[in-house]
Amino acid sequence: MENIRDKVVIITGASSGIGEATGKLLAQHGAKVVLAARREDRLAEIVNDIKEHGGEAVAVKADVVSIEAMQQLAQFALQAYGRVDVWVNNAGVMPSSRLNELRVSEWEQMIDVNIKGVLYGIAAVLPIMREQQSGHIINLSSTSGYQVSATSAVYAATKFAVRAITEGLRLEESASSSIRATLISPGLTNTELFSTITSPEVQTFASHLSGKGILPASIARAIAFAINEPDDTLVSELMIRPTAL
Repeated sequence: MENIRDKVVIITGASSGIGEATGKLLAQHGAKVVLAARREDRLAEIVNDIKEHGGEAVAVKADVVSIEAMQQLAQFALQAYGRVDVWVNNAGVMPSSRLNELRVSEWEQMIDVNIKGVLYGIAAVLPIMREQQSGHIINLSSTSGYQVSATSAVYAATKFAVRAITEGLRLEESASSSIRATLISPGLTNTELFSTITSPEVQTFASHLSGKGILPASIARAIAFAINEPDDTLVSELMIRPTAL
């Protein structure tokens, strides 16, 4: 993991789950991690834990649905460390439901966080990386970005969109500015995503899956693998899912 050492890595949605696990793992391998999320108290705990184990980390309270917040996050890292090597668009929500439940506000929330949040992150860091002529943007999709199931139409749509955005970014930037774009697609993972579900039907289904997912550390290792590859090698897409499902 020598190629991770000293890289400046920004991670959104870093207060729990995959974001937390990724921040801790990358810091363990010598990265300078900038952890962003809305829960400031939780971020402070994670930063303290990283520092106690000899790593380097800072926390920034930020909401991915705000382009201004994402721009400020990028500028904070740039001023603190002089560059941004990796941006991980990890923040996401999954209040899945059937379309006929008409949970329109939840549809809008998924579009705002899962699609606009990714685009705002790209918009914030892309000018910096183009100026550097280097960088790596990692977007979190899902196995739902490949296959739609009943109750997942809108969530799956947002994750299909992340796939399209990531591929477009790769095609536009890899040759001209050496910016790498990687798509990470987790299957069932034990995170807080299920806590955003309000549909009684989906809550019942989700309860039967409790504890059957893989640990966030498995996704963190996939992200670390993609970052660690040399600059002339692009891991463009990885899917990680439970063996038994």
